[in-house]
Amino acid sequence: MKKLQFILLLFLCLTSIANYGQCAMCKAVVENGDSSFAKGLNDGIVTLMIIPYILVAIVAFIIFRYYKKNK
Repeated sequence: MKKLQFILLLFLCLTSIANYGQCAMCKAVVENGDSSFAKGLNDGIVTLMIIPYILVAIVAFIIFRYYKKNK
């Protein structure tokens, strides 16, 4: 099991690449100072980040419940 975890961690570390994915138009509008667009962009980013945190919390809860049940 530890070998599988190590391989998975190694795979994730080696495949992570720095991405600069913002499009030129979005970056230009945000730098231009349009605060309503910047606020909307920030709200969209926060909304997109909620799902991974929820999934991690669910997996952590399932693992916690599994280990507590087997103790």
